[in-house]
Amino acid sequence: MALEFLGSSNTSQGGGCPSFYRDTETGDVVVQGVALTDPEKRGQLLQLKDGEDAVVVPAILFEFHAGKVTGV
Repeated sequence: MALEFLGSSNTSQGGGCPSFYRDTETGDVVVQGVALTDPEKRGQLLQLKDGEDAVVVPAILFEFHAGKVTGV
């Protein structure tokens, strides 16, 4: 799997996350972000299965890069 960097937000302290990537083989989007650790909010998620996790993505990241992610 090769990942194509699509962009990050200006909220990143070290330039790494949150960021969007596209899997160049499948077109799937990969999100790099801070793990959602708040127990109350995690409890509101649908069941997380083995290998799944939740990350927080600031809304501004979508505003900056929505067209890249959707291909529009």
